[in-house]
Amino acid sequence: MRKVAVAITGASGSIYARQLLDKFSQLKEQWEDLSVVMTENAKEVWKTELEQETYSSYPFRFYSQQDFSAPFASGSGKYDTLIIIPCSMGTLGRIATGISSDLITRAADVMLKERRKLICVVRDTPYNLVHIRNMETVTMAGGIICPATPSFYSRPSNMEEMAATVVDRVLDLAGFHINTFRWGK
Repeated sequence: MRKVAVAITGASGSIYARQLLDKFSQLKEQWEDLSVVMTENAKEVWKTELEQETYSSYPFRFYSQQDFSAPFASGSGKYDTLIIIPCSMGTLGRIATGISSDLITRAADVMLKERRKLICVVRDTPYNLVHIRNMETVTMAGGIICPATPSFYSRPSNMEEMAATVVDRVLDLAGFHINTFRWGK
């Protein structure tokens, strides 16, 4: 059983975060604890992009961005995975430089120092050289950069299915067993 934290930042791409939370709701037998932290900007972007506020209806434990008493703010909390979806370039930059100024960046620092799984689903485009170097730094420290770039070989027919190609890849990277399109099958 896994202990997972999901962080949602204010980058565009709320559809990815919503789908991830939906899929985790269906994978209850694969995790024992699922905690969520959302920035205030993430809540605004969610309302703007998805035209609703369903984030408040999920049955997961939610923590404020400044709640450093959250169990995933310490290695002793034994969380094995942090997924930041979407991950803003500002958040990525703070992680890359070791600035733990809020719960998200502190949790990312914990994942890296404990050699646990950190998955940053970056959404910005295009990348500038600072973004690329920050992605390199986080990768070299043990994190996984998973750009929110949909795949098309499953022939998605709408935005939901396109977003699912990214979310399913994230769940694969996190080690969850899911039923999804597999190349060559």
